[in-house]
Amino acid sequence: MAVILEDRPIEKVREEVIDTLIYNYSHGIISDKAFERRLDQAMASTNHQEIVDLAKDLEIPKDEQFSKQNAQKERQFNVNYSASESEEPETIVNILGGSNRSGQWTVPSEVRIVSILGGADIDFTDAIFTSPNVTVRIFCLLGGDNIYVPENVNVISKAFCMLGGIDNTAPSIASRQAPTITIEGLVLFGGLDIKIKQTIKEKFVAFANQMKSMFNDSGLK
Repeated sequence: MAVILEDRPIEKVREEVIDTLIYNYSHGIISDKAFERRLDQAMASTNHQEIVDLAKDLEIPKDEQFSKQNAQKERQFNVNYSASESEEPETIVNILGGSNRSGQWTVPSEVRIVSILGGADIDFTDAIFTSPNVTVRIFCLLGGDNIYVPENVNVISKAFCMLGGIDNTAPSIASRQAPTITIEGLVLFGGLDIKIKQTIKEKFVAFANQMKSMFNDSGLK
């Protein structure tokens, strides 16, 4: 016997509908405007039936090529974890210069950033976490640091600023199961920006466009 709709986990229902939207957009069945409008509604709604109705007139994903590519979405959208824990803290020093840490780098439980007349760009978007709790300790003097975080992590900012600025636009609480990044330290005559590089919606749109391009190039419909 099938489980009634209202008793199913709403996030699972939402995921299935979004997959259906991506499939129909990538195969040219709905327009980009319709895709983004329905995607916005699917992500915002808290009603099972409302979410399901967004895809009731669309084709169900059925081809094997789409299924294979869609499996990659889980790896791209979820936080990456490593089985081994890194105990050694990472120290990044910028004096009269700058540095960039991005891509699939392994995040230890503690990251130390020292910027004097310089700055650092630290990007956790595609990083591999080794601990559920990460502490970023910052000392910034006459410089500027940027910290980019995924939308599905928890961020706690405890940094102190004097004659400078701290701009935090990252979510404070995302999920209890997600890693927590705690940012501590001191900013003097400088700036610290904590922000999301790419939202979940932007990731969905980019992934859907990637799928559409792939199907158009291969001639698959």
